[in-house]
Amino acid sequence: MSASIGNLGPIAVQHSDVLVLDALTRYVAQSGTQIGERLPPERVLAEKLGVSRNTVREALKRWEALGIIVRRKGSGTFLHAEVTSDDSFLSLRFKNDSSNMLHALEVRRIIESESCALAAVRASDDDLRDIEIRLEEMERVHLAVGSAGAEDWAFHASIYHAAHNPLLLRMVVGLYDTLHAFFESPPEQALFSDSFSLHRTLYEAIADRNAEEARRISHLILDITERDMKEVINAA
Repeated sequence: MSASIGNLGPIAVQHSDVLVLDALTRYVAQSGTQIGERLPPERVLAEKLGVSRNTVREALKRWEALGIIVRRKGSGTFLHAEVTSDDSFLSLRFKNDSSNMLHALEVRRIIESESCALAAVRASDDDLRDIEIRLEEMERVHLAVGSAGAEDWAFHASIYHAAHNPLLLRMVVGLYDTLHAFFESPPEQALFSDSFSLHRTLYEAIADRNAEEARRISHLILDITERDMKEVINAA
């Protein structure tokens, strides 16, 4: 007799390198490091942060890809773009990779709005319970700390799952590294918080089997995401 898998659901991947980058952002801003100045060696950063050198190395690769730092063999790592105390990895990514991030948002809008509509039609009772559980956890964490990135991702992932199209879920997983940036906002920045209440409205539309309303609310949520992204980009 096979075991029930009803309690299984999407998990949120924790990106420790993002936490490292946010710590580095605070360090650079608070230390007054200027463009052209050298950052401490990877070994020192790893010891101070209590993580492996490989974690620091992978984190710095993300900064390097955005042009925030340059690494010169035999010389070290140098700051190449302005970093302020108001920044996080997310805001730096928006400012330094704005074109790609806006393209990623377009892809997310196309996939997610239709996934919400499909979920409204196809979700089983178990799917609806899972979405509601993820929603309640997201609400609990958001109200407690002002941000719930991992929980927000789990909520949206449960909707993809409820659409019952394995290709949609596979596409989202394939785009995870890019799409996950939308869920990395730290509490102090409160990006996308205006869409918080709309998540319950979205769940209710899906539970009511109202595909058009689910699609509409999904677009409203992503309209807020796009607005906040552009505010960060234009403030650069």
